[in-house]
Amino acid sequence: MRVSLPRRLSASLAAGLPLKSHRDPSTGWFRRLLHKSKPSSMVENNLNSNSSTSSSPSSSSAESSSSSPTTSLARSIPLSPISVSDINASGSARWTKSYDVCICHSEVDLELVEELVSYLENQPESFRCFLQLRDAAPGSAVVTELCDAVQNSHCWVMLITPGFLGDPWCKYQMHQALAEAPMANGRTIPVLKDVERKDYPKELRNLYYISMRLKENSFKQIRDTVMRYLQELCRSSTSRME
Repeated sequence: MRVSLPRRLSASLAAGLPLKSHRDPSTGWFRRLLHKSKPSSMVENNLNSNSSTSSSPSSSSAESSSSSPTTSLARSIPLSPISVSDINASGSARWTKSYDVCICHSEVDLELVEELVSYLENQPESFRCFLQLRDAAPGSAVVTELCDAVQNSHCWVMLITPGFLGDPWCKYQMHQALAEAPMANGRTIPVLKDVERKDYPKELRNLYYISMRLKENSFKQIRDTVMRYLQELCRSSTSRME
């Protein structure tokens, strides 16, 4: 069978010229189309980046709305400090009780307790301390005096020593204080001295205690704790009045 070649192709063969690849125009257009469609991954990346950038303002706006200037300002502004003059003012909630602090202790620790009472009463705030052997009414019942001391004091210092653990009256007063205000933060102040952690009363294990290693530091911690409670008491009573 004889195949007829195109006239231009047969002329090239006769002249011995190299053959040029013959491309269909439609094939070149299709290859150009494929070449242009190659960066599709880049387009997807751009789309993804655009979508992420377009979603970031909403997320940032959500963050900014959650931490709006009003909220952050309210968090950053500290509560107005209550000064000594505020605590000592005639209408202060401090005067709703006869004593600022009641010292619950064993008789064998009286010397140390007298030092603590002297330290607190000579502070600028002039803390009012109840000391049983000094302030109890002569002839009154011990139970009555212990209960009145607890009820008429803002805070209670529990000086937990070996003598305290062996004294039933100390444990009685401790239980009275816990019954008076079982969840009041800062009112019951345990102070641990010469007692191992395992002997710490179970009734007080939900409360942090002050370890009396250095007497001066411990006295200051007791003073600061009482002061903090009185400040909070005055602040809360003022806010209720407003």
